Amino acid sequence: MAELKTKKNTASVEKFLNSISDEQRRGDCFKILEIMKAATKAEPAMWGTSIVGFGRYPYKGAGGREMEWFLTGFSPRKQSLTLYIMGGLERYPSLMKKLGKHKTGKSCLYIKKLEDVDLSTLKQLIKQSVADLAAMKT
Repeated sequence: MAELKTKKNTASVEKFLNSISDEQRRGDCFKILEIMKAATKAEPAMWGTSIVGFGRYPYKGAGGREMEWFLTGFSPRKQSLTLYIMGGLERYPSLMKKLGKHKTGKSCLYIKKLEDVDLSTLKQLIKQSVADLAAMKT
C-alpha cells in the first residue's frame, strides 16, 4: 500500500501563510488560523505541503486503513479556501443554512473569502465539529 503523502511535518505554518501572494486570502487564512486555534486549543502544524492542521486523532479510512489525521484544518487553494470539518458537514444542517455563501464536499467547506460567511456561525461549526470528534474518541 502506498504511503500517505499528507502527514504532519515540521515546516513553518507562518512562513507558508506569509507566502500567499493575495493579501485578502493571506488575511483570511490568518483569521481562520486564530479561529481553529481557539476551537482546538492546539498549535497549528503543516500537514503535507499545503494544509494547516490542528490537533490529531486516529482515523480509519474507507478501505479500513488506520492513520493519524488532524481534528480540523484548512488550505488556501487556488479556487477557494478549503476548510476541513472532519466527521462530515451533513451533521450540521442548521449551521450550514446560516453560514452564508459556500460550497461543500463530504468534509470540505469551500469559501471564496471570509466576508462571504457569517463568522459567528463558522466559529460555532468548527468548535462543534472538534467537540464531536473528541467525544467519539472517548
